[in-house]
Amino acid sequence: MSSSKEQASISQVMCFLHEWDQGNKTVRSRMLSDFLAKNIGKTCPELELEFAQVSSLFLARLTAWIRLTYMFGTCLDLQLRAVGVFLSANSSYQYMIEFLEVGGVLTLLEILGQDKLKDGDKTEALCLLQIIANAGQKYNELICESYGVKAVAECLAKSETEGTQETAAALLESLAHGNPKYKNQVYKGLIALLTCTSPRAQQLVLHILRIVQPIVKTAHHSIVEPLLNLLRSLHLEVQYEAIELITELMQSDVRLALLRGLVAFLKPTKERNTKHKILEDSEVAKMTDSLPVLLQQAASAKTIRTLAQRSEEISKELLSLSVIHHLLYAMGNQEHADAQRQASLALEVQLKLPSTHTHSLILTYHNADDLHLSMDDIQADILHSNKVNISCGELTNLEKHS
Repeated sequence: MSSSKEQASISQVMCFLHEWDQGNKTVRSRMLSDFLAKNIGKTCPELELEFAQVSSLFLARLTAWIRLTYMFGTCLDLQLRAVGVFLSANSSYQYMIEFLEVGGVLTLLEILGQDKLKDGDKTEALCLLQIIANAGQKYNELICESYGVKAVAECLAKSETEGTQETAAALLESLAHGNPKYKNQVYKGLIALLTCTSPRAQQLVLHILRIVQPIVKTAHHSIVEPLLNLLRSLHLEVQYEAIELITELMQSDVRLALLRGLVAFLKPTKERNTKHKILEDSEVAKMTDSLPVLLQQAASAKTIRTLAQRSEEISKELLSLSVIHHLLYAMGNQEHADAQRQASLALEVQLKLPSTHTHSLILTYHNADDLHLSMDDIQADILHSNKVNISCGELTNLEKHS
């Protein structure tokens, strides 16, 4: 570039910066829109050429304005997208360092914790954190050292927008990769998220745990209770991910605890919420109260069937936990047809395995899939009160009623 062109370019940039310094919110919003229209996708050398080798001066002004105004949401979407132009540019190492040196990570994490800000703004902040995390291990560690796992996890739990939830989940997954110092912190943060109330968030967290579990290797016992509780979900996609994670945890130290929990849920203790007496007398209230427990019973039977089909060793362990007795009990539950059906199918698998050394005594006249349809009250009561004990091939106390 000739000297005269360099001077003209520098003069143009200085005018731009002067206009920025003197401009109000409206002026700066227009300038940011123009900047984005012209510079998205540019490399670092191209940005330097655009700003006459002083693009860092604009980045510094931009980050300072964000720090001063992010709590009010002033043009925050445009501000963060403009920062993204710098951080995502090829060969943007210098921009990354400059942004981090002025507390960029802390600012982004603080944005995630602002309840009054829009989810769209938080999504942009998460995208910038993702760019930083992708830069390497030390940047992952920096985010974690700044209590980033907690901030991102809380954002995921509180968000009502799927886009924000998915972006937060992807970031948590990234923080677990290539980050030996903080991988367990991420893992425990994911376990804590299992108790969140959003079905989409639950599904995302379960899926990520399936990815992260092999990274951390040792399963933490705190995963057992919240994982089993997700079998109560009304959402099949959540149940699916929970069952898959339970299956994958069969090679871990929490295997026995999970199996015990699954068998116990076949014979649940009724949980009732304290309600006004008028509500207690309502049939609708009773059904609403017991539905999660019934769903958990059905899902537990379904999981047991899946585990027994995949491993005879696990089937033998289930027998030692009196699974036959519990499955028969669940088959007698006339409050929930799917629980009966899933228990019947699981029992069919257990009784067909060599470890029982017996035939399908209960299922002689019916298919397991529709046995519950022809069951009367007397048969259901017999199943509910059964004293069956089958363990290690021994069959005792089993009476056939038809």
